[in-house]
Amino acid sequence: MSALFLLIGISLVVAGAFLGAFLWATRSGQYEDNYGPAVRILFDDKPAQKQTTSK
Repeated sequence: MSALFLLIGISLVVAGAFLGAFLWATRSGQYEDNYGPAVRILFDDKPAQKQTTSK
């Protein structure tokens, strides 16, 4: 029975750590990419500049 209480306590600590990491990520701007790669792929890249070689 004491092992059950120990496992519940450990799971609450781990869940609290994940919640803390999620809150830190949202407050530090990790999810603020409104113009993500899914939209960037729709636009063409800048044209490559021609390289001149002299011989």
